[in-house]
Amino acid sequence: QVQLVESGGGVVQPGSYLRLSCAVSESILNLYPLGWYRQAPGKQRELVAAIWRLGVTKYAEFVRGRFTISRNNNNNMVILHMYRLEPEDTAVYYCSAGGVPPHYWGQGTQVTVSS
Repeated sequence: QVQLVESGGGVVQPGSYLRLSCAVSESILNLYPLGWYRQAPGKQRELVAAIWRLGVTKYAEFVRGRFTISRNNNNNMVILHMYRLEPEDTAVYYCSAGGVPPHYWGQGTQVTVSS
């Protein structure tokens, strides 16, 4: 069964930290890249960060060193650490797997940054 299940979204103030987690099913765990996308209201879905098999990573320009993507091989999780969040980061964040553009998507988790 193919599954990507996100968790960790929420409402935070500007400058805060959030950790998004994605549980990846065994059947697609090696379908790289694994990644995170986001979609804000009225905008297209866009890449946030991606990680490849040997740990190579790619980030969108708007990340500007604030986010870090990692993979935990012990529990099949893909993690997105988001520091210094800004109101412009408000969006639904989706976990993804299998190519660019991805073949597989999670259901999404809402991140709202507001004072």
